[in-house]
Amino acid sequence: MPPTERLLSDETLDAIRAHFPRYPNRRAVVLPALHVVNEYLGCVPIRAVVEVADLLGLAPAEVQDTLSFYGFFKQDAPSGRVRIWVCRSLSCAALGGEDLLDYLCEKLGVQPGETTADGRVTLEVAECLGACDFAPAILVGTTLHKNMTREKIDALVASLEDSREDDLS
Repeated sequence: MPPTERLLSDETLDAIRAHFPRYPNRRAVVLPALHVVNEYLGCVPIRAVVEVADLLGLAPAEVQDTLSFYGFFKQDAPSGRVRIWVCRSLSCAALGGEDLLDYLCEKLGVQPGETTADGRVTLEVAECLGACDFAPAILVGTTLHKNMTREKIDALVASLEDSREDDLS
């Protein structure tokens, strides 16, 4: 059987190797490696799991075990360039978070876990964003949006539509 072409580029592998000195062993590098792969590919397909395992000297099942524990990583398809996480904690739910999730689904035309047709936005649910004082909360990329309302969602969606691709955060 002919060898398959590598999925992970030299740049991606080097970015993973850069973590080696920071951790006591290769097993401890699994989570940072998954973040690196996700950053480069937008997801962590099974072929990448095998390549990461090979690089770290682990069984693919060990890498997959870590990957499957976290809801952050997708394996089937890349996430949108922007990921919106709607908090579903008790605090957020009590203050209308579920209604806001439904509203955001309607505005974006997707359900949680799906990506808009243009590939720009993936809508996700988070069990907790750790922002109970600011409920309901939504995380857009790395920016926390506090005390969300339908009006704030309208402004957020409008800003995403107005943003250039490289300015999305």
